[in-house]
Amino acid sequence: MTNRFKDFGGTVVDQSPLSFKIHGEEFQCRPAIQGKVLLNIVAGADESDGAAVARTINDFFEKTLLPESLDKFNALLNDPDKIVTVDTLGEITAWLVEEYSSRPTQQPEPSSSGQ
Repeated sequence: MTNRFKDFGGTVVDQSPLSFKIHGEEFQCRPAIQGKVLLNIVAGADESDGAAVARTINDFFEKTLLPESLDKFNALLNDPDKIVTVDTLGEITAWLVEEYSSRPTQQPEPSSSGQ
């Protein structure tokens, strides 16, 4: 019998709320996201093409913000009286990436059956 098998089971993720506030409005984010989303943001941030970086960040917000908050966030970003700078968008993105990548996760206890 070979030991070249590992069951990764399912990951138990921190389900505590994740939110941020800007211009007095609070935005709710998903408590956890797929690892692939984080990999995409890291890969996309390394692009030399500014348009590609912008698409990556827009996609990141679409994947992290809850639908109602995404609508509200997009409305804020189009409001000519409430300016959200590129630097601020970068700070929000960096904070979310840090939160998602550092949230403790636990592997479920392996079952003794089927071994």
